[in-house]
Amino acid sequence: MSTVLPFLLYERNMPVEYRTIYPSPLGELTLASDGTALTGLWIRGQKYFGGGAKLWEVKDDLPVFAAAGRWLDDYFAGEETDPEDLPLAPTGTEFQQTVWQALRDIPYGTTVTYGELAGRIGCGSARAVGTAVGRNPISIIVPCHRVLGADGSLTGYAGGIDCKRWLLDHEELSRQQ
Repeated sequence: MSTVLPFLLYERNMPVEYRTIYPSPLGELTLASDGTALTGLWIRGQKYFGGGAKLWEVKDDLPVFAAAGRWLDDYFAGEETDPEDLPLAPTGTEFQQTVWQALRDIPYGTTVTYGELAGRIGCGSARAVGTAVGRNPISIIVPCHRVLGADGSLTGYAGGIDCKRWLLDHEELSRQQ
């Protein structure tokens, strides 16, 4: 019992996050919130799902989930969307936050390489930027799928290369309409 009790105390002190499911053309997306801002959006089976151990409570009626749902509806309908239209609060290091902010600045329907992104933030390591991009907890809205390898290849997407390809194709097709 003494080995279980510290775990239970740890759980009780953990902040509760809320979650809901959004049905998308890519399958179910899990959205997370602290009650005010969006803290996560993961594709089913995505690497680093949930960003670590959290206590989750299903709460479908949060205003931030309604706003995120409308944003995603617009995105999947082929409309250009802006991450700044939503209250976002991803949790990460200062460096990760810098990279994730730079991701938000990549225009809809365009791509950059990891090296270009590193240059934009004054970082000499495309690899370090790639690691931070891979830990982005708010997929699609914070558009990490728009980052490519130095040779233009589809590399390193936590949601899977097929999803990355789908998202990039969707944005290109949307721009042609």
